[in-house]
Amino acid sequence: MAADISPAKRTAIDWVDAQADSLSRDHMEIWHLHEPSWREYKSAAWYVQRLRAEGFEVEAGSAGMPTAFCATWESGTGGPTISCYAEYDAVVGSSQDPVPYRKPRDGVHPYAAGHTDPHSALGLGGLTGALAMQAAMKAHNIAGRIKFFGEPAEKMCGSKPIHASHGYYDDIDALISFHPTSLPALSNTVIWDTHCGCYWSKIYTFECRDPETWGSAGERAGARNSHSIARAPAAMDALCLMYTTTKYTKENMLPHHGSWTLNEAVLNGGFATADNLPPRFAQIQYAWRCPSIEMAESIERVLDGNAEHVGRLTHCDWRSDWVTKTRPGMANHALAEITYENFKTVGAPRFSEEAKEFGREMIRNLGYDAPDEPFPEILEELVDPRDGEAQLRAMLPSWQTNYTSDDYTDMTWHTPTVRLYVGRAALKAPAPGVRVPHWCHCALGGLPAAMDPMFLTAGKVIATTGLELMLDPEALAGCRTEFEGRTGGGVGGTAWVPPLLGKNCPAPIHYPWPEYIETERGREWMLPTPPV
Repeated sequence: MAADISPAKRTAIDWVDAQADSLSRDHMEIWHLHEPSWREYKSAAWYVQRLRAEGFEVEAGSAGMPTAFCATWESGTGGPTISCYAEYDAVVGSSQDPVPYRKPRDGVHPYAAGHTDPHSALGLGGLTGALAMQAAMKAHNIAGRIKFFGEPAEKMCGSKPIHASHGYYDDIDALISFHPTSLPALSNTVIWDTHCGCYWSKIYTFECRDPETWGSAGERAGARNSHSIARAPAAMDALCLMYTTTKYTKENMLPHHGSWTLNEAVLNGGFATADNLPPRFAQIQYAWRCPSIEMAESIERVLDGNAEHVGRLTHCDWRSDWVTKTRPGMANHALAEITYENFKTVGAPRFSEEAKEFGREMIRNLGYDAPDEPFPEILEELVDPRDGEAQLRAMLPSWQTNYTSDDYTDMTWHTPTVRLYVGRAALKAPAPGVRVPHWCHCALGGLPAAMDPMFLTAGKVIATTGLELMLDPEALAGCRTEFEGRTGGGVGGTAWVPPLLGKNCPAPIHYPWPEYIETERGREWMLPTPPV
């Protein structure tokens, strides 16, 4: 750590070190809640209670999202507003205990939700940064405002486009977006140019409102009954045809270059009904990731055409409703430089022997000899943003300006934003050509020795960066000047892209998203817990 670090930054870093054990316990509380997208009720409530106890004013349920919040804390007057955030959604089908062998959690269905990235640690990294910033502002009488968001449903790129649609980011002077690294070559760095791209998602609903108007379906003369007359194909066939038709047309949606994906999830399968009565209602969700808005629009046109065709075939009405619609991310080199310099001051995370022995034991349980270093060495090294950018660009076509997806990108259109990656403990491949199983990633996410160094480091970088922006008006002005240049004048400028969902878009909270429920058996996953 640099010897000439400012007193305010030193206070923030010392605060994180002093609170490390308590923050570690906080992380495990969220990790053990493991609630999925749009249903993170207990996790959001924990943050709201904690932030209020720390003196923040908190709006729970911000922008009409029950598991979102917006918290603010201010010191003095006239200072800038610096923002960071928490995510806390877990991923369905990723249940795993923090043990070095495959073991879903007890007491819930094996395919309940679990933290993967993990967002539990992402959220605590953001909280650590906000609280460390607050401690230094108090100690050194620094004028400024912290705006801290609770952002649910990131795995669906859900809440940030909704918050943007409702204007929540319009009064922020700079924003720091942290994520545990998912790309080893980009460990412990900030994104330079190639930010995440578009993530769009729609739900297609098919309803057979009047099955009796199909063919001879309504003819029940004489001895005929409903078992022997024509039945409308209806909603179940519509869902199946939408699924297969889209599979057939998928490769014709876009040219065969660039990275893009399209995936689907069945939300309602027609409902169980009598064998001679047509299923009335079915829903399928599509989500697509691609570099640009133009590519996203091309995919949408094919999907809509498929739904219209399928509806006519099956005697169904159809409609589509947005889940999310993100803008591609926009760089800010000035803020990236400031953040990386603070990262160099803080230093990369260091993983303890406890964490590494846990990793070795997992590798042995996979049937391989364990190396002395079970984690890639780069996870404990800083990566210059330009070097990381070069590695990323080496695998992309020259025309592609964005890669992968995350909904922080909507924030980049409202304020100067930096994307911070910090190395998280992850196993090396145990042998050439062997992929590490998903459960290993999830198990490490619940081990404090593996996660604490990552999120505590992130908290220090967030806090020191935020404090620098508060104390150095010229540095902050440089970030703003670049933002205005890239947008053609800032929010509303000639090159600015407004929220794609429009103004004050309602959140998609009313769909049958997977969740925990209360029954006579107690709280359990939506699929009943099987017998041991």
